[in-house]
Amino acid sequence: MNVSGTSPHPYLILNKPYDVLSSFTDADGRPTLAKYIQKPSVYSAGRLDRDSEGLLFLTSDAYFLHRITDPRYKLWKEYWAQVERHPSEQALTRLRQGVYVKGKMTQPAKVDLLSPEPELWPRTVPIRFRKNIPTIWLRIQIQEGLNRQIRRMTAAVGHPTLRLVRVGIGPLMLGNLQPGEWRDLTRQEVNALRSACV
Repeated sequence: MNVSGTSPHPYLILNKPYDVLSSFTDADGRPTLAKYIQKPSVYSAGRLDRDSEGLLFLTSDAYFLHRITDPRYKLWKEYWAQVERHPSEQALTRLRQGVYVKGKMTQPAKVDLLSPEPELWPRTVPIRFRKNIPTIWLRIQIQEGLNRQIRRMTAAVGHPTLRLVRVGIGPLMLGNLQPGEWRDLTRQEVNALRSACV
Protein backbone atom coordinates (compact mmCIF):
# COMPACT_ATOMS: atom_id res chain seq x y z
CA MET A 1 0.00 0.00 0.00
CA ASN A 2 1.14 3.54 -0.60
CA VAL A 3 -1.61 5.27 1.40
CA SER A 4 -3.83 6.21 -1.51
CA GLY A 5 -0.93 7.15 -3.72
CA THR A 6 0.49 9.83 -1.44
CA SER A 7 3.60 7.92 -0.32
CA PRO A 8 6.07 5.56 -1.97
CA HIS A 9 6.32 3.59 1.27
CA PRO A 10 4.28 0.57 2.37
CA TYR A 11 2.92 0.62 5.93
CA LEU A 12 1.62 -2.57 7.45
CA ILE A 13 1.13 -4.44 10.70
CA LEU A 14 1.65 -8.14 11.35
CA ASN A 15 0.73 -10.45 14.17
CA LYS A 16 4.12 -12.12 14.65
CA PRO A 17 3.69 -15.74 15.68
CA TYR A 18 5.58 -17.40 18.51
CA ASP A 19 8.98 -18.87 17.57
CA VAL A 20 9.44 -16.53 14.58
CA LEU A 21 12.33 -14.08 14.31
CA SER A 22 11.62 -10.37 13.68
CA SER A 23 13.81 -10.46 10.57
CA PHE A 24 13.57 -11.75 7.03
CA THR A 25 16.69 -13.93 6.95
CA ASP A 26 18.48 -16.21 9.37
CA ALA A 27 21.75 -18.03 8.78
CA ASP A 28 20.63 -20.89 11.02
CA GLY A 29 17.43 -21.52 9.10
CA ARG A 30 15.03 -20.55 11.87
CA PRO A 31 11.52 -19.28 10.97
CA THR A 32 11.48 -15.62 9.85
CA LEU A 33 9.02 -12.98 8.64
CA ALA A 34 9.71 -14.03 5.05
CA LYS A 35 7.24 -16.89 5.51
CA TYR A 36 4.42 -14.39 6.05
CA ILE A 37 5.31 -11.20 4.16
CA GLN A 38 6.52 -10.89 0.59
CA LYS A 39 6.93 -7.14 0.29
CA PRO A 40 10.25 -5.71 -0.90
CA SER A 41 12.37 -3.49 1.33
CA VAL A 42 10.19 -3.42 4.45
CA TYR A 43 11.72 -3.67 7.91
CA SER A 44 10.19 -4.02 11.36
CA ALA A 45 10.20 -0.84 13.43
CA GLY A 46 11.37 -2.39 16.67
CA ARG A 47 11.62 -6.09 17.31
CA LEU A 48 9.89 -8.80 19.23
CA ASP A 49 11.89 -11.65 20.73
CA ARG A 50 11.53 -15.03 19.10
CA ASP A 51 9.45 -16.27 22.04
CA SER A 52 7.19 -13.19 22.09
CA GLU A 53 4.12 -12.65 19.94
CA GLY A 54 1.98 -9.88 18.56
CA LEU A 55 2.12 -6.53 16.85
CA LEU A 56 4.94 -5.64 14.48
CA PHE A 57 4.85 -2.46 12.38
CA LEU A 58 6.75 -2.76 9.10
CA THR A 59 7.68 -0.12 6.57
CA SER A 60 10.45 1.19 4.34
CA ASP A 61 9.91 4.70 5.73
CA ALA A 62 13.07 5.72 7.65
CA TYR A 63 11.09 8.40 9.52
CA PHE A 64 8.98 5.79 11.31
CA LEU A 65 11.74 3.23 11.60
CA HIS A 66 13.72 5.73 13.66
CA ARG A 67 10.99 7.37 15.69
CA ILE A 68 9.22 4.24 16.80
CA THR A 69 12.42 2.69 18.17
CA ASP A 70 13.94 5.83 19.73
CA PRO A 71 12.70 6.35 23.34
CA ARG A 72 13.18 10.12 22.95
CA TYR A 73 9.86 10.20 21.10
CA LYS A 74 8.10 8.57 24.07
CA LEU A 75 5.79 6.34 22.05
CA TRP A 76 3.94 3.96 24.33
CA LYS A 77 4.01 0.24 23.52
CA GLU A 78 1.41 -1.98 25.17
CA TYR A 79 2.04 -5.60 26.14
CA TRP A 80 -0.02 -8.32 27.75
CA ALA A 81 2.13 -10.49 29.99
CA GLN A 82 1.12 -13.75 31.63
CA VAL A 83 3.17 -14.06 34.80
CA GLU A 84 3.60 -16.58 37.58
CA ARG A 85 1.62 -15.91 40.77
CA HIS A 86 -0.46 -12.88 41.68
CA PRO A 87 1.77 -9.79 42.14
CA SER A 88 1.38 -7.83 45.33
CA GLU A 89 0.64 -4.13 45.20
CA GLN A 90 4.27 -3.57 46.21
CA ALA A 91 5.48 -5.54 43.17
CA LEU A 92 3.14 -3.58 40.87
CA THR A 93 4.40 -0.30 42.34
CA ARG A 94 8.01 -1.32 41.69
CA LEU A 95 7.17 -2.10 38.07
CA ARG A 96 5.43 1.26 37.70
CA GLN A 97 8.28 3.22 39.26
CA GLY A 98 11.11 1.36 37.51
CA VAL A 99 13.34 -1.60 38.30
CA TYR A 100 16.96 -2.36 37.56
CA VAL A 101 17.43 -4.29 34.32
CA LYS A 102 21.04 -5.20 33.53
CA GLY A 103 22.35 -2.34 35.67
CA LYS A 104 19.96 0.28 34.30
CA MET A 105 16.83 1.64 35.93
CA THR A 106 13.85 1.35 33.61
CA GLN A 107 11.63 4.36 33.00
CA PRO A 108 8.24 4.51 34.75
CA ALA A 109 5.69 2.13 33.26
CA LYS A 110 1.92 1.80 33.32
CA VAL A 111 0.98 -1.54 34.88
CA ASP A 112 -2.48 -2.96 35.62
CA LEU A 113 -4.04 -6.35 36.21
CA LEU A 114 -5.93 -7.69 33.18
CA SER A 115 -9.27 -8.98 34.37
CA PRO A 116 -10.87 -10.97 32.95
CA GLU A 117 -7.86 -12.58 31.30
CA PRO A 118 -7.63 -11.89 27.55
CA GLU A 119 -9.06 -14.28 24.99
CA LEU A 120 -6.07 -15.11 22.79
CA TRP A 121 -5.26 -17.69 20.15
CA PRO A 122 -3.65 -20.90 21.43
CA ARG A 123 0.14 -20.70 21.39
CA THR A 124 1.84 -23.24 19.12
CA VAL A 125 3.96 -24.36 22.07
CA PRO A 126 1.79 -24.19 25.22
CA ILE A 127 3.23 -22.45 28.26
CA ARG A 128 4.45 -24.69 31.04
CA PHE A 129 1.66 -25.46 33.46
CA ARG A 130 2.34 -26.08 37.13
CA LYS A 131 -0.69 -27.03 39.17
CA ASN A 132 0.52 -25.37 42.36
CA ILE A 133 1.60 -22.08 40.75
CA PRO A 134 -1.25 -19.89 39.46
CA THR A 135 -0.76 -17.33 36.70
CA ILE A 136 -2.21 -13.89 36.06
CA TRP A 137 -2.19 -11.44 33.14
CA LEU A 138 -0.79 -7.91 33.34
CA ARG A 139 -1.19 -4.98 30.95
CA ILE A 140 2.21 -3.26 30.78
CA GLN A 141 2.92 -0.09 28.82
CA ILE A 142 6.48 1.15 28.33
CA GLN A 143 8.25 3.80 26.27
CA GLU A 144 11.60 2.03 26.05
CA GLY A 145 12.71 -1.03 24.16
CA LEU A 146 15.54 -2.59 26.12
CA ASN A 147 16.46 -6.17 25.26
CA ARG A 148 13.84 -8.51 26.75
CA GLN A 149 12.71 -5.63 28.94
CA ILE A 150 9.27 -6.84 30.03
CA ARG A 151 10.56 -10.31 30.88
CA ARG A 152 13.46 -8.87 32.87
CA MET A 153 11.18 -6.40 34.67
CA THR A 154 8.69 -9.02 35.85
CA ALA A 155 11.48 -11.41 36.83
CA ALA A 156 13.10 -8.65 38.88
CA VAL A 157 9.99 -8.42 41.09
CA GLY A 158 9.62 -12.20 41.42
CA HIS A 159 7.01 -12.90 38.73
CA PRO A 160 8.55 -14.53 35.64
CA THR A 161 6.74 -13.94 32.36
CA LEU A 162 5.41 -17.11 30.75
CA ARG A 163 3.78 -15.57 27.68
CA LEU A 164 4.19 -12.11 26.18
CA VAL A 165 2.05 -10.47 23.50
CA ARG A 166 2.45 -6.92 22.16
CA VAL A 167 -0.95 -5.48 21.34
CA GLY A 168 -0.23 -1.78 20.75
CA ILE A 169 2.33 0.65 19.37
CA GLY A 170 1.18 4.23 19.92
CA PRO A 171 -2.24 4.51 18.23
CA LEU A 172 -1.82 1.21 16.36
CA MET A 173 -3.61 -1.78 17.87
CA LEU A 174 -3.34 -5.46 16.99
CA GLY A 175 -7.11 -5.88 16.89
CA ASN A 176 -8.31 -9.28 15.69
CA LEU A 177 -5.35 -10.16 13.45
CA GLN A 178 -4.48 -13.81 13.91
CA PRO A 179 -0.89 -15.13 14.11
CA GLY A 180 0.79 -14.77 10.72
CA GLU A 181 -1.86 -12.39 9.38
CA TRP A 182 -0.99 -8.87 8.25
CA ARG A 183 -2.79 -5.88 6.78
CA ASP A 184 -1.99 -2.51 5.27
CA LEU A 185 -2.59 0.57 7.38
CA THR A 186 -5.22 3.11 6.42
CA ARG A 187 -4.30 6.70 5.66
CA GLN A 188 -5.92 7.68 8.98
CA GLU A 189 -3.74 5.21 10.91
CA VAL A 190 -0.55 6.45 9.27
CA ASN A 191 -1.49 10.06 10.03
CA ALA A 192 -2.29 9.17 13.64
CA LEU A 193 1.05 7.39 14.01
CA ARG A 194 2.87 10.33 12.49
CA SER A 195 1.21 12.70 14.98
CA ALA A 196 2.14 10.42 17.88
CA CYS A 197 5.80 10.33 16.82
CA VAL A 198 6.36 14.10 16.85
